[in-house]
Amino acid sequence: MSTKGSFLSILGPSLTRYLALKEALGRRYDIERAVLQHLDAFLAAAAPEADLCSDTFAHWCRTQQHVTSGVRRNRMRIARNFCLYRRRTEPSCFVPDPTLFPLPHPAVRPHIFTQGEIAGLLRVADSLTSTPRSPLRRETFRLALVLLYTTGLRRGELLRLTVGDYDREGCTVLVRESKFHKSRLLPLSPDAAQEVEAYLRARRTCRLPVSKEAPLLWSASGSGRPYTGTGLSSGINTLLRAAGILTAAGRLPRVHDLRHTFAVQALMRWYRAGADVQAKLPFLATYLGHVSIVSTQYYLQFIDELAGLASDRFAQRYATLVTALPHVGGGAP
Repeated sequence: MSTKGSFLSILGPSLTRYLALKEALGRRYDIERAVLQHLDAFLAAAAPEADLCSDTFAHWCRTQQHVTSGVRRNRMRIARNFCLYRRRTEPSCFVPDPTLFPLPHPAVRPHIFTQGEIAGLLRVADSLTSTPRSPLRRETFRLALVLLYTTGLRRGELLRLTVGDYDREGCTVLVRESKFHKSRLLPLSPDAAQEVEAYLRARRTCRLPVSKEAPLLWSASGSGRPYTGTGLSSGINTLLRAAGILTAAGRLPRVHDLRHTFAVQALMRWYRAGADVQAKLPFLATYLGHVSIVSTQYYLQFIDELAGLASDRFAQRYATLVTALPHVGGGAP
């Protein structure tokens, strides 16, 4: 297997330039690098002096049969994107045909939480009791729900927060080096800041670590490591079951759906305030840590309430321009 920065096949120079370009654009590209290293090593072992062609690509794809079709499709897509980059300077190079890739899975429709559902989750969280591994289980899950709901943080971003990332004076949290190498400073709502303060007070009362380096979502396991993604999701799933919250398909919502909810509710607030929504989208993209509004638009599900607000906005501005078509013919209108 080739190591980072070294490639063994004839694709080596192009791979090095391609990955350097992507990383210069602020992308970690760790998964993509691993996939392309595997392709490089396969090609070097199969045909050291030969270029990538349809046959060798098909043989490489067969080495991916052990993973799910979605993962296999993504790896094939990564290889194709590299080939498209290479074609800019080598027009005759091979580019995989995407119609031969496994079919994409249908997108999961996110669950947009209502305020009543969030209130129900907080009530259930208030009934939690402490455990040896989580002496502040109630306070921890209350804080997790509030921050996910009011800031749109990714699950991993929340789990990586430390006590020092919270600025009491500025009422902000610092999200460090998240996706796309981007750090950002998020202002907290008064309610969210109050929740953080209550949680830290409880930490001090129980004589639990409150140093700047300590995880914000502290767990007693592993000498005070942060909650794991699995541990947080499992705890929130327990709350969802207790609150009786299910998606339209009858499944438990995902933790990630809280991020979708944050984005949709931001849009609804702007519609109600009469703001220029299109002009506001770059601000939402920055807040969510996206590189462009294209990623942000994925989170903006067109739910009924949002459709009504958009329709009202259209009617307010353009209703006078819309006239009924004249009735033609002698039949009934």
